[in-house]
Amino acid sequence: MIIVDQVYKRYQTTHGPGKWVLKDISFVIPKNVSVGLVGRNGAGKSTLLRLIGGTDYPSKGHIERRCKVSWPMGFGGGLQGSLTGRQNAKFVCRIYGHEADIEEKLAFIQDFAEIGSAFDEPIRTYSSGMRSRLQFGLSLAFNFDVYISDEVTATGDAAFKKKSRRCL
Repeated sequence: MIIVDQVYKRYQTTHGPGKWVLKDISFVIPKNVSVGLVGRNGAGKSTLLRLIGGTDYPSKGHIERRCKVSWPMGFGGGLQGSLTGRQNAKFVCRIYGHEADIEEKLAFIQDFAEIGSAFDEPIRTYSSGMRSRLQFGLSLAFNFDVYISDEVTATGDAAFKKKSRRCL
């Protein structure tokens, strides 16, 4: 279950506090349901997903996660550009306590991402599509109760899009 309680979000601008992106948002997502967010560009959908995933924080209010929630798939903020895809994946495996099965996780991530030898190249050399594929594979390598996807299935060729949709 995820509880979003009176959440507000705005970002600092060069002119001071910006306008509210989210204002007094409250809802509960119960277990075993799929939820989609629909809205115009700039409505705050991606911001809300980052807040739910814990990669950003509300300006006011709070979010309670009573389950294991993934980071938003396609979110590249946690990847270190000077490290390879493999090195980044190892780091994430260690953070999530999977040192014992790290080789199995790496094999899954590399196979799912379908980026070939680029897995052993620095992330800064990746295209945005390659980064998204790696992030998607990283997300699916762990057993989260809730997976957050923000348009990541729009990335890649037709076969990868189909493969990605099957996993969600």
